[in-house]
Amino acid sequence: MKTVTVKLNTIDAVKNFVNIVSKYPFDIDLTSGRYVVDAKSIMGIFSLDLSKPIKVEIHSDNCDDLLKELEPFMEK
Repeated sequence: MKTVTVKLNTIDAVKNFVNIVSKYPFDIDLTSGRYVVDAKSIMGIFSLDLSKPIKVEIHSDNCDDLLKELEPFMEK
């Protein structure tokens, strides 16, 4: 399992993020505070506090391609 932090502060960012993670067959969760939602669920993402950074938990060790695609969203 790998964990990164992302910032999804616009509607377009959320849409692009969901389109990227939906291409991968493994489970991906988003965690904000005590809430955990499926990263492939656009409604779930909008239920989180998007003003804060969000933790992405990727349930696979073979996710280098996904991490490359998520770089624009990652916290610097």
